[in-house]
Amino acid sequence: MKLALVHDWLTGMRGGEKALEVVCERFPEAELFTLLHVRGSVSPIIERRPIHTSFVQTLPGAARFYRNYLPLFPAAIQRFSFDRFDRVLSLSHCVAKSAVTPRGVPHLCYCFTPMRYAWDQFDAYFGTDRIGRAGSAVMRPVMARMARWDRDTADRPDRYVAISHYVAGRIGRYYNRVASVVYPPVDTDFYRPDDTAPEPFALIVSALVPYKRIELAIDACERAGVPLKIVGDGPERTSLERHADGRANFLGRLSNEDVRSLYRRARVVLLPGEEDFGIVPLEAHACGRPVVALKRGGTLETVVPGTTGVLVEDMSVEAFAEGIVEANNAHFDQGVIRAHAETFGRERFGDQIEALARGPIQADQR
Repeated sequence: MKLALVHDWLTGMRGGEKALEVVCERFPEAELFTLLHVRGSVSPIIERRPIHTSFVQTLPGAARFYRNYLPLFPAAIQRFSFDRFDRVLSLSHCVAKSAVTPRGVPHLCYCFTPMRYAWDQFDAYFGTDRIGRAGSAVMRPVMARMARWDRDTADRPDRYVAISHYVAGRIGRYYNRVASVVYPPVDTDFYRPDDTAPEPFALIVSALVPYKRIELAIDACERAGVPLKIVGDGPERTSLERHADGRANFLGRLSNEDVRSLYRRARVVLLPGEEDFGIVPLEAHACGRPVVALKRGGTLETVVPGTTGVLVEDMSVEAFAEGIVEANNAHFDQGVIRAHAETFGRERFGDQIEALARGPIQADQR
């Protein structure tokens, strides 16, 4: 079987790239197609693939400001040719699912989410408080057009597989398609507890983008009297540092080893935004640490209240601060937390996604 992999862009090792890494391990001869590849930004397993990029790769400043070229992404993804391949597996959170495949070439889409900013999170990315009244007014028709294109191309994959039941619901709502569910992989061999005693700080590991609601965690930690460390980078870093005004320690991007060390040392790990799945809670759980998360979206499928963490009812500073205090005062069994994470391991994901990719790919029943 000659397999083509399609991924939106390669600019860092986040949850989507960790799933892609396992797929590359299972299909070492597969070729990879992506809008943009920042060399050295992903793992060697991915870097060793033959990687085909789009014209976005050549645009000025694309490595840093590729999101500014969002309106060009539909044209870019549709220019790839898959005539040499027996089947296509796209891993999509933006436009990868809309790759055009030849007639008779099955296309399986592993969908992280329908395009957030085009559907239900426009204000989080392009609201007036983010880019000003004029900028928001300009972007509204642009993203409305993107949403129409996203919907109109929803039939290109023969089958959808979602990362969570929450995302499967969004696929049904926006694409009118049925999706089965395969949870993303967690490297429970790498992320594991040691003898480190927890220290009295809260931890966030996240891309610094609007929907993650990092500012909420900053204010909640201050209210709870708990120091906060933030790992990650992104377009919101400058504004978040300004908002924090010294109330949080921004560590930037760190190695996996350093992140693991922080998971092990943290008293609690925070997830203040609404996640489609959320790989960070399970990495923290694999290290035996409890999580405080918003009681919405994918965390309903990954965090067990009272057993592996605390779920907060509403997205307010007060509620999140109360959740942090509750977690700090509770006794969590590290072994039980770890055992929960092990049910989401890499081997399980690899077996499930390989079986789907190699098996018959039939169109779902709408």
